[in-house]
Amino acid sequence: MKEGLLFLAHRIPFPPNKGDKIRSFHLLRHLAARYDIHLGAFVDDTDDWQFRDALKPWCKSITLLPLHPRRARLASLVGLLTGEALTLPYYRNRELARWAAGLAAAGTVTRGLAFSSAMAQFMPATLDRRVLDMVDVDSDKWMQYAPTQRWPLSWVYAREGRKLAAWEARMAQDLDATLLVSNDEAALLQQRAPQARHKISAFENGVDADYFSPARDYPSPYAEDVRGVVFTGAMDYWPNIDAVTWFAERIFPAIREAVPAAQFTIVGSRPGEAVSALARQPGVVVTGGVPDVRPWIAHAVCAVAPLRIARGVQNKVLEAMAMARPVVASAQAAEGIRAEAGRDYLLAQGEADFARAVVNCLQVPVSAAPARDCILANYDWARNLAAIDSLFDAASAVQPVLETCPA
Repeated sequence: MKEGLLFLAHRIPFPPNKGDKIRSFHLLRHLAARYDIHLGAFVDDTDDWQFRDALKPWCKSITLLPLHPRRARLASLVGLLTGEALTLPYYRNRELARWAAGLAAAGTVTRGLAFSSAMAQFMPATLDRRVLDMVDVDSDKWMQYAPTQRWPLSWVYAREGRKLAAWEARMAQDLDATLLVSNDEAALLQQRAPQARHKISAFENGVDADYFSPARDYPSPYAEDVRGVVFTGAMDYWPNIDAVTWFAERIFPAIREAVPAAQFTIVGSRPGEAVSALARQPGVVVTGGVPDVRPWIAHAVCAVAPLRIARGVQNKVLEAMAMARPVVASAQAAEGIRAEAGRDYLLAQGEADFARAVVNCLQVPVSAAPARDCILANYDWARNLAAIDSLFDAASAVQPVLETCPA
């Protein structure tokens, strides 16, 4: 009989090919082979309620709770009074806390995994083993946001960065193990929580290389005379909004002037007014959500990742590499990826550099076969996930999953 494991996620971990749900789904499926999973998660998109039944093959029980972003933002302001990071009251939920505590008190679960630092607040202290997959050091992202905004948002974001950093360090100390998406992220947290250094490690994402295969036959979504440049990602996420806005307004006009057939296509769900307005520019297309991003990647001449603010590993870059598409990425977008600039992807810094790299891709055929080889060599889900199993063994000492992070 399997032991029970409490799996707490800030968003329902499905579908398995969608943004920040990719990692949580594969982690849940992997752990389900060893444990009876009791899943507790929030649903912040009404379309996601349909996926409850799809998760049943991997879960002993499922508790999903609605999270209304507008109400949650208002609730988060309590943090200004309590002195805590606003992220914590944003997700705070008495029903989820009672459910998790009840499972632990009854002995139904003996292990726990919190996916994202905010979910650690629901982890019962009585469990034999408590693991946090922080994924990214989110506090650093807020610190990066702050200088880009005017007061009072600049103050709010800087405060959130400080307060959330303190929470992240505290959780790294209190829990049995903390995982991140890359050695770079793990090293950053180790620097901020040196007392918990021995409990901080990383496991890297994977890519479903068969699903994202360039050998599949995808119908082209582009007109015949178009030279496609594509960006994929959730378009209600501020770093993505900033990236496509910067690219469309400051970089793409020069590309379009050099290659009149160039089309910049922004593929991603929930584009707001700022992103939708970019479609008024010549050669810019905003699709909104699409059933399948693969045709848009497969038939693009190149993919771009012009992120100026980023943490962790960008799945959009890995997926385009898996489909053997040339990728032009900023240093921020490429950070933490096990790939070589100039061979597996093209590194660009600044507007002129980005424009020049994309124009070169559009004018001269570029082989991206090394990019797919890189994915096959480094981003296998089964191999990467197998390394974390010992972290859930109560008698096991915590060991770094990857090579030791630099001091």
